[in-house]
Amino acid sequence: MAEKKILGAAVSIIPDESGRILLVKRCDCGKWGIPGGLMEYGETLEQAALREAREETGLDIEITALSGIYSGFISRSTGNQPITAAFIARITGGELYCDHIETDSLEWFGRDELPEIYSPQHIAMINDYFNGARGVFR
Repeated sequence: MAEKKILGAAVSIIPDESGRILLVKRCDCGKWGIPGGLMEYGETLEQAALREAREETGLDIEITALSGIYSGFISRSTGNQPITAAFIARITGGELYCDHIETDSLEWFGRDELPEIYSPQHIAMINDYFNGARGVFR
């Protein structure tokens, strides 16, 4: 069995004018999540969030707030423990696109129309966002 690791990660909750959030359908499992991913060596959490948003959505974003830090979740697939910063962001440029390598689809969802989310950590982040919670840590 592979050694379990603690990993740094960042996601960007990107709302539209209607309050819906942008989610990505993952190619690896066919389920949905918040755009984001693991940090690269030497990056800050903010830089990781900006890079991942661009890679997964085609959008340039600006971080406007920290929604929370989520560290109490273990990945079911790898056994690793991601410590994830969830940022709230606004679009500054770019155009929506899918690479069909990491992301299969991009769609905007409101609180009452969420698809199947791939991770309990992402479910917690989405629920906290729609409930107006900020500065969350769990």
